[in-house]
Amino acid sequence: MKYEIILFDADDTLFDYGMAESHALYNTFAQFGLPTGADDYAASYKEINHALWKDLEQGRTTSAALRVERFNRLFVANELRLNSEEFSAAYLRYLGEGTFLIQGAIELCEELADFRLAVITNGIKEVQTSRIQGSPLCSTFEQIIISEEAGSQKPETGIFDYAFAKLKIADKEKVLIVGDSLTSDIQGGINYGIDTCWFNPLGKVNDLGVQPKYEIRSLSELISIARG
Repeated sequence: MKYEIILFDADDTLFDYGMAESHALYNTFAQFGLPTGADDYAASYKEINHALWKDLEQGRTTSAALRVERFNRLFVANELRLNSEEFSAAYLRYLGEGTFLIQGAIELCEELADFRLAVITNGIKEVQTSRIQGSPLCSTFEQIIISEEAGSQKPETGIFDYAFAKLKIADKEKVLIVGDSLTSDIQGGINYGIDTCWFNPLGKVNDLGVQPKYEIRSLSELISIARG
């Protein structure tokens, strides 16, 4: 085998974050008396949330601050009189229920059962742990590396130092990182000197100057890459 260890991003690589997010928004707004809130404010929320996660990648905010700040901004922008901390706590509980998987994720992990598989994610600890443990992939991964525990997030090298220590990895040439984000997963892998595979199911144009070693449209394409 060309590789021995595969580090998977979680959201939008193995897990369908869009479905989990929709589930959480719908149920949280309904709990707070706004049954059409998900439809009314999802676009605004996603724009705000995306910007804050970019800030997290670049070290301009923390995951603890992000949890509540995204709802502070959403409620101010849309003149909603809701408690951001209470709303955030409910939202995270519902998000943790979102065990929806990307098509082919189960089959891929079964095909790669003879590899050492791990998750490396910038997600929130209790959410990611709940989603992974509640999914059909619950017993798939040797380690689940979460940025909050590592004290560093992709694309920083610190989270990879943490992952390599947890997994007792000595040889970077035996490791492949797979993820959907050029700025987080792929840039992080490049920064750390490991091979990278960009999962790009929608065929997005890469105009960021970040060059993955491999690019795939479907998860099944990873099998031949991993085995070399």
